[in-house]
Amino acid sequence: MLPWPIIPPSPPLPLVPLVSFIFVFVLVYNLIRKSHHHSSPNKLGLPPGSMGWPYLGETLKLFTENPNSFFSNREKRYGKIFKTHILGCPCVMVSSPELAKIVLVTRSHMFKPTYPPSKEKMIGPEAVFFHQGPYHSHLKKIIQSSFLPSKIKGSVSHIEDIVLGLLSTWKHNDTINTLHEMKKYAFEVAMLSVFGNKLEEDREGIKSLYQCLEKGYNSMPLNLPGTPFYKAMKARKALDDKLRRMIEKRKESGENGEGLLGAFLSNEEGKMQITESQVADNIIGVIFAAHDTTASVLTWLLKYLHDHPYFLDAVKVIQETLRAASILSFTYREVVEDVEMEGYLIPKGWKVLPLFRSIHYSSDFFPLPHKFDPSRFEVAPRPSTYMPFGNGAHSCPGSEFAKLEMLILIHHLTTTLRWEVIGEDGIQYGPFPIPRDGLPIKVYPVKK
Repeated sequence: MLPWPIIPPSPPLPLVPLVSFIFVFVLVYNLIRKSHHHSSPNKLGLPPGSMGWPYLGETLKLFTENPNSFFSNREKRYGKIFKTHILGCPCVMVSSPELAKIVLVTRSHMFKPTYPPSKEKMIGPEAVFFHQGPYHSHLKKIIQSSFLPSKIKGSVSHIEDIVLGLLSTWKHNDTINTLHEMKKYAFEVAMLSVFGNKLEEDREGIKSLYQCLEKGYNSMPLNLPGTPFYKAMKARKALDDKLRRMIEKRKESGENGEGLLGAFLSNEEGKMQITESQVADNIIGVIFAAHDTTASVLTWLLKYLHDHPYFLDAVKVIQETLRAASILSFTYREVVEDVEMEGYLIPKGWKVLPLFRSIHYSSDFFPLPHKFDPSRFEVAPRPSTYMPFGNGAHSCPGSEFAKLEMLILIHHLTTTLRWEVIGEDGIQYGPFPIPRDGLPIKVYPVKK
């Protein structure tokens, strides 16, 4: 069979109209971009940098190459503050602790939380990530109430059951794909934290819909049949419908139930009321925050422990993994009005991205940053130089729960099993950096 179908020759395309169209398109794009850049009477200019291709910007480069190289190459060329264009958004990236603190803490009112439009639509516009002020504060208090020490303590035995069930399946397989297994684990723990130990609906149904949704998280917002964004939004609607039915069932039973959903439904009378739509957006948002990131960190944790077995008993290995993996390379903020930074003007509506990864890999704060060395955390790092869970009012409210989730898994894993990485070494990106092929391993019982 021929690799391509034979197509009869057709008249050549009219070259002049095609070239004219491309010329006009690029001209109009540049005029729009320049007018947007210089809309303010302020004479300050934008930071240096490259906006990449029309519409695509530098998105493909960011998500297909080593993020350390992407950021460091631009830092060397432009400095600690530079412009780019990611997922349809004009952005300014900042890579110093001082600038990150300005954006996230000291002048956070000037930089509202945001995500690219595609991801915001898929998670839900009412999720806690995208808001400031009283609504954000109220939501965060409810979420934090689910992760208080007393609530976390009650989850330990249930998380252990999930771990032991997972590890028992490993013993019957020759090869384990670490990333896939960590995703299973992280999803089950996320379900536990959101719905409690008793889940009324089909767990696999929720999982299937969420997996379809997450495939579109970093896609361009093209809502056309067949595109990842279109498929994700279809799954998003089905997931929303399922969550609403669960909410209605709990209300009809007169019992709010456990987990974060129970905390939302227990919202006291007289305080800010939360609609079912807002609850659904925040449930999906918490699953998003707890799933891929935790699974990726745990995959790197097994990789680092395999490469450095003498660190098996060091609790600080968790902290060093969070630094070295830097799964969240940056976070998004949106400028609420024109703002000056480091002698440059950042226009209203632009995104500002503090680069956690660049700070975590700066030799100024972490000597020999590419070396995996948990001992560096025997002394507390300088303020605003270690931010695996963000910083300021919008830092991750479930950070302690995530650490507990990692520690329980590592405790049972390291006391019962050893593992050997098989296949080629390397890293792949899409969008989080993960060991090549999801880190395939072989496991062996610990000899006693």
